[in-house]
Amino acid sequence: MEYKNLLKESAGASGNVVCMGLDPIAGALPIQRGEFFASALESFTLLFNMMDRQGLIPAAFKPNLGYWHAIDRPFEREREGSDALLEVLDLVRSHFPTTPIILDSKRGDIATSSHNYAVEAFEGWAADAVTVAPYMGSDSVQPFTDWDGKGVYVLNRTSNPGGKDLQNLILADGRPLYMEVARQIVAYNAKRGNVGAVVGATNLQELKEIVTYYRDESVPLLIPGVGSQGGSASDVLAILSEIGYPLELVRINSSSGLTHPWKKGPAPKDWLGICEANLTALIEEASL
Repeated sequence: MEYKNLLKESAGASGNVVCMGLDPIAGALPIQRGEFFASALESFTLLFNMMDRQGLIPAAFKPNLGYWHAIDRPFEREREGSDALLEVLDLVRSHFPTTPIILDSKRGDIATSSHNYAVEAFEGWAADAVTVAPYMGSDSVQPFTDWDGKGVYVLNRTSNPGGKDLQNLILADGRPLYMEVARQIVAYNAKRGNVGAVVGATNLQELKEIVTYYRDESVPLLIPGVGSQGGSASDVLAILSEIGYPLELVRINSSSGLTHPWKKGPAPKDWLGICEANLTALIEEASL
């Protein structure tokens, strides 16, 4: 299925535009079994079972590859992180088979290297979409956008404080660099049809400027920065609704706030209830 259609169908089925980030920190996992693999598998099994039981279905999942790979120790022949990610993705597919998986790996290299990163994302991890850095230009992005039916989210205006260092540089024509990146994303999407943008929720004026530009171009949006980074899903949706943006193409991401809001271990005894309450609140806030 074409990625845009998958977005529309999952939004319709779930009734919301929530993207649930899967960024585990070993010491903050609610279940501790001595090894990361066992701890992560049991923690996410309990979490997904609760979500399934309560009908809390997000409209996307987004594992950040770095959090899982950081656990691996290849020289010691230990790949607990990668093995755990595989099991967790199997759980996602089992509990939420129609919900898209966005692999957050932020790849972008010379064309031949980007091709291999695309193979890693779409064949190795069977992701429905991937995040891509645009800094090296069109031949770096193209191997991802050429992959039939798959989604590509190009970093446009990110939610981190340092994003302004380059993204807000003013070009000779007076536009900020992020608006030139937006122009290129529109061109990629017009050519291939499944190219979206990562636009943070932490600067609402910039968000409004960018989504106004995208409104009639059917550009999927991945919006991080909600929750611990200070962004508000209701504020984001108010702007999108005011502009008339197609909400079924939008995914508003929250990560630690949904899986380990206590940030560091040990987890409180009622950790599952806390996760349920936070997920319920965000789904209600980001409902269609």
